[in-house]
Order: sequence, then C-alpha cells, then structure tokens
Amino acid sequence: MTDTANKLPCPSSVEALSQLQDIACECSAPDWNGEDALPVGSAAIQNAKDFIRALPEDVPAPECAPEPDGAVCLDWLPSRRHTFSLSVSGGNRVAYAWLNGAEQGHGTAHFDGSSVPECALAKLRLVLGH
Repeated sequence: MTDTANKLPCPSSVEALSQLQDIACECSAPDWNGEDALPVGSAAIQNAKDFIRALPEDVPAPECAPEPDGAVCLDWLPSRRHTFSLSVSGGNRVAYAWLNGAEQGHGTAHFDGSSVPECALAKLRLVLGH
C-alpha cells in the first residue's frame, strides 16, 4: 500500500491537481452551474487528489471536471472509441465506466484512499492499451 500523503506528484499529475484546485474554488457553492448543481465538497476534492496520487507512474493523469451531484469526474480520453471515466465523491466508493472499441461496461469499487482498486485499474489499463 502506498502512502499518498507523502508521495510527490509526477509531472503529468500537476495539471490534474491544478484542475482540482480550480474545481474546489469555482464549484463549492450550491447551484455553481446555474442548474441546481450540488456543491463539490472538500472530501470529494481530497479523494480525487488521493486517487490521482495513487496512480501507478505508467498511467497518465486524467482530466478533471465537476459533476452536478457534487462528485468529481476523472477522465482518460485517448480516443473517441477508447474512454475511461471515474466518479469520485466524498465517500469511499468510486464508480467507473469504460469504452474500449466494441467493449463497454461499468462498475463500482472501494477506494481506501491510498491504492487504486485493481478492478478499475485493469479496465483503465485496457483502455489505455497497456
């Protein structure tokens, strides 16, 4: 198990962590999108940061976006037909979905704050072509 609190972000993660900081500033109030969105809370931001820091070094950092339900979406979009999206909230569960050519699916997993769930990582690696 990796201690994500002491792990320095790899260069590709710096942009994603910066995106999370922007989300924390811009989406912390109710109705941040003008369509009754819930605020993105500090726990969701922290879990997203921990998830990014827990990624193996050979996995690129995701693009980050706020979700109207108060969660944070982490996206890997290598092409139109190969995508992986993961939703991180303030709890210990993550939801993910993938498209890998003709194969697609979704799932949920427990995130302990320090290691990427193996089931999600396997699908992410599949999408990335690892």
